[in-house]
Amino acid sequence: MEPIVLTDPNVQPTDELIYSIIGENSVYWEKMVDYLYENHFDISEEWRFYNDGKVWLHRALRKKNTIYWIGIQKDTFRVSFWLSEKAIPMIESSDLPEHIKEEYRNAKPFNHSRCVTVIIGSDEDLENVMKLIDLKMKIK
Repeated sequence: MEPIVLTDPNVQPTDELIYSIIGENSVYWEKMVDYLYENHFDISEEWRFYNDGKVWLHRALRKKNTIYWIGIQKDTFRVSFWLSEKAIPMIESSDLPEHIKEEYRNAKPFNHSRCVTVIIGSDEDLENVMKLIDLKMKIK
């Protein structure tokens, strides 16, 4: 996996900076955020510099619950979802591609959750992120 590129704690990410790094994939960023706000309520977003990884990460939240984390990579971005074990039946019965289901099954558990990451580069990737957003929002 490509490294996350926003590593300077003194440079706060802006839309202009993000779009200059992810290039053509900016359209997917905009569609993803539009989808989130159009289909779900009570959403907030934040950028934060994490000293443990020495990178800026973006996250979307509903109240205090993180929906997804985003790391910016050269020419793209990756969207990561931490899904609890309660999500197992929903993931298995979903129409997500088998490789995403397999990634979840094989992910190392942490605090009763597992991570699934989608690297954005196509309409299919965006569609999978939207499915994961909806799935995440259904978990109680």
